Amino acid sequence: NVDIPYCQTHDIAVANVSNYCTEAVAQHTFAMALFLLEKLSHYDNYVKSGEYQSQRRFSNFDIPFTELAGKTWGIVGMGNIGHAVAKIATAFGCKVIFYSASGHSTCTDYPQVDLDTLLQTSDFVSLHCPLTEETKHMINADTIAKMKDGVILVNTSRGGLIRTDDLIEGIRSHKFFAVGLDVYEEETDFVYEDMSEKIMPTSLIQRLLSFPTVTMTSHQGFFTEEALTNIAETTLQNARDFMEGNELKNKVTA
Repeated sequence: NVDIPYCQTHDIAVANVSNYCTEAVAQHTFAMALFLLEKLSHYDNYVKSGEYQSQRRFSNFDIPFTELAGKTWGIVGMGNIGHAVAKIATAFGCKVIFYSASGHSTCTDYPQVDLDTLLQTSDFVSLHCPLTEETKHMINADTIAKMKDGVILVNTSRGGLIRTDDLIEGIRSHKFFAVGLDVYEEETDFVYEDMSEKIMPTSLIQRLLSFPTVTMTSHQGFFTEEALTNIAETTLQNARDFMEGNELKNKVTA
């Protein structure tokens, strides 16, 4: 959104707010994963519909589910959010592996693998990398075909990382145990200045909602009260530091 080279050339300070929603997005990633893994929507509806109260057994076993413990969790993008997700996955007893989308990760806390290995061996795949020319549509027909059958895919990063049409074909072919989406490909080209434009101009929502294995939220992974407070307070501090001549802690330009 900001022409950084121009700002550098004209000595214009640019500061951002980094790391303000790390915990929030990591939390939302696992909220979606657990919701999908344990089929909570199905069992919640089963009780609320009255079926549970009318049956003659103490439980209901019509859709089986598994545990996180002992599974392999593959992380695409080992930045701040990827690290936070890795810690939580480890606490649940998962083996964590990761693929560096930038190719420059220095993380040694978890095994780094190539993308094919991650897709072929992971029971869970979560995306936590920026959208760049290199990462756009990195989840496509070819990479979906390499995934383990019955994988759970969660995207709380950028919608453009996934080619939606290919994802839908993968869902139709029962490649996934479940899919959790908080972001969507259509957001990439959304023009925020035109308030008459809808965020989802295509039939994306209708197509994805037709699958009971898909859970969708409204780009809210960053939207905790704490994260919003962090971004407001840091933005104000950036402004104060600039006006008072202090060093900008979040400076983007050199």
